[in-house]
Amino acid sequence: MKSSHAKSLSAIALTCIFGAIVGCASDAAPEKPSEGSSGAIAQDRVTDQIIVQEKVTISGDADDAAPMELAEAEEEVAAKDAPAPAVAVAEAPARERRLFNRRGKKKEAKVAMKRPVATKPMPKKEYDSSVSVTPPMPEPDVVDPSESGPNEGYTDHGVNPMTETAKDRFSTFSIDVDTGSYTIARRKLTSGIKPPAASVRVEEFVNYFSYNYPEPDAGAFGVNLEAAPSPFSAEKDRFIVRVGVQGRHIPASKRKPVHLTFLVDVSGSMNRPDKLGLAKESLKVLTNNLKPGDTVALATYAGSTGVKLEPTSVEEKGRILSAIDGLTSGGGTAMNSGMEAAYKLAMNSHKTGHVNRVIVLSDGDANIGPSSHEEILKSIRSYVDEGVTMSTIGFGMGNYKDSLMEQLANKGNGNYYYIDTIKEARKVFGEQLDGTLEVIAKDVKLQVEFNPEAVSKYRLIGYENRDIADKDFRNDKVDAGEIGAGHSVTALYEVVMDPNFDGSLAYVRIRAKKPDGYKADEQIFMLTPSDVATKLADASKDFQFATAVAGFAEILRGSPYAKDLSFDLVSEVASAAASSNQKDRQEFIALVRKAKMLGR
Repeated sequence: MKSSHAKSLSAIALTCIFGAIVGCASDAAPEKPSEGSSGAIAQDRVTDQIIVQEKVTISGDADDAAPMELAEAEEEVAAKDAPAPAVAVAEAPARERRLFNRRGKKKEAKVAMKRPVATKPMPKKEYDSSVSVTPPMPEPDVVDPSESGPNEGYTDHGVNPMTETAKDRFSTFSIDVDTGSYTIARRKLTSGIKPPAASVRVEEFVNYFSYNYPEPDAGAFGVNLEAAPSPFSAEKDRFIVRVGVQGRHIPASKRKPVHLTFLVDVSGSMNRPDKLGLAKESLKVLTNNLKPGDTVALATYAGSTGVKLEPTSVEEKGRILSAIDGLTSGGGTAMNSGMEAAYKLAMNSHKTGHVNRVIVLSDGDANIGPSSHEEILKSIRSYVDEGVTMSTIGFGMGNYKDSLMEQLANKGNGNYYYIDTIKEARKVFGEQLDGTLEVIAKDVKLQVEFNPEAVSKYRLIGYENRDIADKDFRNDKVDAGEIGAGHSVTALYEVVMDPNFDGSLAYVRIRAKKPDGYKADEQIFMLTPSDVATKLADASKDFQFATAVAGFAEILRGSPYAKDLSFDLVSEVASAAASSNQKDRQEFIALVRKAKMLGR
């Protein structure tokens, strides 16, 4: 992890602008340490022809996705669609030409890139907000003391610092499509509680929402680049840069058969309607959305483990639903032995070329035997290597162990979700089922190379626990994230950029393997002045909304770059980018207003 210390910074106050996510260069956080030794970069001059995208060889069908049809109606939980009373809380294979004609100190593998010629100067920018009416101020809820407590487990990964491009022009990280952090915050705010700062991961807030990125022309995914002046700073050289990755959709009719093993925590701590009760209803939603050829197995763990259902065809849906209905809770939590039993069960239905996955439903509170994700994963590593992936689905509060659940999914090559309502279960296991289950690319890495002549400083907002050493970008042995069918991934940077610079601003490289592959393919894209809006209102609505979401997360986690940022400005920017029929966005605006009532 690169250094994450940050000092306070100042910003000019305007009527609707309160400081910055990112501070001034002179007052910002300590610079990111450089790596490796210094060395000269060969200085080549260029023509104005730059290859923007290299052909990728990732295979797969590129048809548009058919709309997901929800299966027959699920049984409703007692408290429908509302949280139940909650409980307490590479080395490069060959030399590649560098884009920029500057010296760099950190790279072990030093290569030369051609410098682009100048393009048309960019006009001066000024902030222009578009304000729409926000929802009425919600009334505060009565706080359930079981929603929060000292027994919850979160990890503070720090805050990425502002980095001088002259010292380190590369930013390298793994993608992340998890969304658990946002739904945890939603549950707590809905219950009248501020989420713990350590529970807030900016990228999971931003990636919770859908964005209208274009379908990739070829390969598993495409990249969409956009930039605009930062709405959170009065400084004219402050910009937000967005990197949007869109995964290829797969029609439901072409989804691979899936073989799922449900591993359900039935320990005593799960004996609540918002835990085991909601977990059972969620599994019914998932089961009802499977198709012929899919299979389901069911294992449980408490003080001991048990197999409740051997691999069973979804054509025998009645047997599957009956086994789910029969789950009851009691006893301790031997998660490790449960994992071993589930993976052995999964191997009974394992088929090469199909989707083979274990889905863990738990509050993460392991209290018998090995309890850390490192210890638990040691016993199942061989199964993961054979292609049996793992997704984790979190439930409940009070004793909830977010760190364990998030890291298990990360190391298990799957997804991490937190389900707080039956509505969220329908979203994860209904509307987004194909992306939840079918991986279209694995070990997906992103590397952004900023031009020091255009960008003097930058900071990646979020992804602190997804950092990858720059030298390992082309090291295919280094693990990274997976992307599912139709999933999108968004990363935002705050940069200090010359608004009048003519020429290429950055290169964005994306590297990934096929789901069953061992060698990665690489694509490259270029950010140019034509991708930069002169004011925020000229940027896409998706860009504006993602920026507002990131600002909200920065406030909630107490980022030093957000000390002067206000909930009012976040609400203003989000409202201008949300239509009345975008329910998730309207819900977000209501949460911002509720957070304002709770204070900072």
